[in-house]
Formats: sequence, C-alpha cells, structure tokens
Amino acid sequence: MPTVLIVGATGGLGASLAKKYASQGANVVGTTRSADSPASTSNIIYVPSIDVAQESAGSELASHLERHSLSLDTVIITAGYFGTESFEEPSWEKEVKMYTTSAIGPVFIVHNLVKAGLCKEGTKIILVSSESGSITLRHEKEGGGNYGHHASKAAENMVGKLLSLDLKPKGIAVGIVHPGFMRTEMTKGVGFDKYWDEGGAVTPDEAAESLIKWINTFDISHTGEYWAPRGPRDIGTADAVLGSNLSTPLHLPW
Repeated sequence: MPTVLIVGATGGLGASLAKKYASQGANVVGTTRSADSPASTSNIIYVPSIDVAQESAGSELASHLERHSLSLDTVIITAGYFGTESFEEPSWEKEVKMYTTSAIGPVFIVHNLVKAGLCKEGTKIILVSSESGSITLRHEKEGGGNYGHHASKAAENMVGKLLSLDLKPKGIAVGIVHPGFMRTEMTKGVGFDKYWDEGGAVTPDEAAESLIKWINTFDISHTGEYWAPRGPRDIGTADAVLGSNLSTPLHLPW
C-alpha cells in the first residue's frame, strides 16, 4: 500500500485528501498544527504540533517519521494562510505569515524529508498553490490588493520550480497545483463566500477527488510544472488572458 504524507490534514482540502486516500487503502500520515490532533485510525496517523511557519517543523516531522521507518510515496503540502489586505491597509504581520507559510516553510519541510531518506526515487511532492500566484493571469478584471496572498503564492511557485531542479537527479518529482476555488472556512473567513456561486467554487471533497486523479498521472516527465487539475472553470481571468476552449487539466502560465 502507498504511503501518503499530507501536511495540513485537519481542515479543508487536507482533511478531504486524508479521508479519500485512506478510503482507497493508502497509509496516510497527516500533520496538525495543534497539539491536540484527531484520534488516529487504522489508515490515518496524525502528527501533532507541526506548524509550517516555524523553522523547526521540517526537522521535527522528519524525526517523527524516521522513528516509524516510513518511506513516502506522495507528499502533499496543503498548509496555508490567507489574510486580506488592500493598498489602503497593507499588513506587515499578515504578509510575513503568508510568505513564511507558503514559500519558506515548504523548503525546510522538503529538505528535511529528503535528507532523512524519507523521499526517494519515485516519490511525488505536490505543493498546493493557487492560480492567484500566476503573474500572467493577473488582470485588471480582478484588480489589485491582497499583496501577500498573491505574491506568496508566486513565490511558492518559484520554490516548487527550484525544488524540482534540485530533486530531479534523485528521481523525485515536484508538482505545483491550483486545486480549485473551494468552499472552505479559509475563503469564507476572508469574505470570498459571496463569490462561491458565481465563481464555481467546489467542496474540498470535489477538489480532493480531482487532485488525486491528477496526481496519479503526474510523473517525473512533468516535474516543475504548474497545473490546474480542474481546468479553467473557476479561474476568473482564464478566458480573458488565455482565450477560450481551454483544456482540463490546464497547464498554467507563470
């Protein structure tokens, strides 16, 4: 049975991924930021107190997994934070947290997992980013603002590309994905629930299902690429920037 590590597994997409992988017979290891994690089951083991925004998260996670002699087939880093801003009211604190969570933490997570021998030839590493990190897709139709969110996702995309170059010689593939616009507490918490219907937002379960299907087809030949497994359907600027009759899955522009 494959072993899947999901970093950020207790809410939204991460929780749905954990459930779906477990239902398919995979051994799932999920991290939680809280010290109080859900009870582990026969298919899902939770590792508490792993905060991607902390420098020690990678070494602590690797140390825990080493004790269980695990070899990881798939690693999905879903942990995220979205704090809204505007030009009139930018937030230093929110921006630092977004950059740390999206673009700094994943480097240290992956570094420590590979250094510990937990990721080997054939392992797939998936960074859950967003279409908001595409500079090409930014358009006057959606305006400016939310500097930390968009720019930290663009930085995460670059991190994924650089990791792919470092890890390709080891046979480890790195993919960067926009999983879809989702009906989660994160998007609701920043007021985006008013766009759910118009924007074609899906449930985390729906996004997880399409992401898993895409991961199953992803391999080293596509390492370092940026994809939307669900295609352009929830990307508001796709038609204006890329044109019509776009494919699903959609290879996104940087």
